[in-house]
Amino acid sequence: MKTVGLFLATNIAVLMVLSFTLQVFDVREMSGLLILALIIGMGGSFISLALSKWIAKISTGAQVIEEPSNRAEEWLVETVRRQASAAGIGMPEVAIYDSPDINAFATGMNRNNALVAVSSGLLHAMEQDEIEAVLAHEISHVANGDMVTLALIQGVVNVFVIVIARIIGMFVDRLVFKNERGFGIGYYVTSYLAEICLAILANIIVMWFSRQREFHADAGSARIEGANKMIRALQRLQMAHTGELPEQLSAFGIHGSKGTSLVQHLFMTHPPLEDRIEALQQNRYLSS
Repeated sequence: MKTVGLFLATNIAVLMVLSFTLQVFDVREMSGLLILALIIGMGGSFISLALSKWIAKISTGAQVIEEPSNRAEEWLVETVRRQASAAGIGMPEVAIYDSPDINAFATGMNRNNALVAVSSGLLHAMEQDEIEAVLAHEISHVANGDMVTLALIQGVVNVFVIVIARIIGMFVDRLVFKNERGFGIGYYVTSYLAEICLAILANIIVMWFSRQREFHADAGSARIEGANKMIRALQRLQMAHTGELPEQLSAFGIHGSKGTSLVQHLFMTHPPLEDRIEALQQNRYLSS
């Protein structure tokens, strides 16, 4: 998946904008705060989801193949069509973006209105059967509904972030700024800062989910094209020295970003390639 990072960045931006409306209502009761937090938190997440395909195209410069102009594009479109049929989803848009990186991503609001894009670097560096495995991995993300599930998880996380941030703001306003009436400047400043910090930390939960979904997408690719193809594709990525996708899109790519420290690991969108290869070799996740 190359777009989780982009989805998260967009979500935080939308969440901050929508959160301003929370102050307009001057909510003082917890029940009212919870209702508005639910509306804003889930709304921010699904607005980000609705924008994901458009933003992915803009940020990568991906060009959708409307009519194949050569045999390579024709093969690419027909491969995606065959795999989408095997996975039981609608035909996604197929796109190519110009980049030397070996990567691909899938995004979209639902199973029947998705986008699958591959880099020019992947098309040049991988063998045909390896490309088939990568495409099947991305198709599996779509078939598994990973973007919708991600949006739901992010929405729930958003609700907690909004509520906890404002509770922190209330405590600081009362205890530090000694404000006994209404909401003072301490509440507004603290709640906004707390919301940004908590939103970033809450991404640890989303990143854990993203890493788990990579194993399932690998297994989906193995079911469509065979485990050996997917293993070879991952081994090719191990040997390749490629750049990274834009930070906003890293989680939707085929290999994502690298991390070595514990903190980096917590924010990794993808499991280490060796762990993914081992899971395929041991037939893990294939039955799920």
